[in-house]
Amino acid sequence: MHRRTWNSSLREVEIKVSVKKVDDITQRLKRSGFILFQRRALEINQLYDTTDMRLRQSGCALRLRTYGSSSILTYKGPREDIPQVKAREEIEAKVSDAGAFHLILQRIGMHPTFAYEKYRATYIKGRMVAALDHTPIGDFLEIEGHRTTILHEARRLGFGPKDFIRESYIELFLKNHSGDMVFGVSSSEKKSGAVNATLHSMHASRKAKRKACGSQDS
Repeated sequence: MHRRTWNSSLREVEIKVSVKKVDDITQRLKRSGFILFQRRALEINQLYDTTDMRLRQSGCALRLRTYGSSSILTYKGPREDIPQVKAREEIEAKVSDAGAFHLILQRIGMHPTFAYEKYRATYIKGRMVAALDHTPIGDFLEIEGHRTTILHEARRLGFGPKDFIRESYIELFLKNHSGDMVFGVSSSEKKSGAVNATLHSMHASRKAKRKACGSQDS
């Protein structure tokens, strides 16, 4: 997840479960004391890697996420062998210009590999974060926080170890699909590639205007 306002740790520890009835889970979260932090919004995620897929082969990931007018870059380290939860190093930084950063990544040898979209609503309770995700492959709940706390909270919400999903969204998607995990061709303008192409065009236009005015790159 990318909400570090209340969690300054550089380590992600979370539980993921499949959700059948979103309204029911939303009510359970509220009854358990979670409060809405961010209303449901579209997130567009683009993974990057080297041409020889060095990051993926080592169990790591580099992701550029755009939601609303905000963007964030995330590095995820290899998974740790901890029972029942997903745990790994996670380092995040806000990005002010996703289009420019996309170009920078490509210039240093990182290439877009997999794009995925989801609609996410975020809730908080103490130092825990709960995210309700609607994706092209179904609905999911993720709870992030201290291991003991989130395991206890999962039980309060009616979930146990048999419900926990260790795979990432890309792993779940590629079990039965190919290509990017996005919402249909009718929303292709929202796809990561289209977004990056638009940002690329805007960046190139700004650069051309600067050159026309006689400005020099520094």
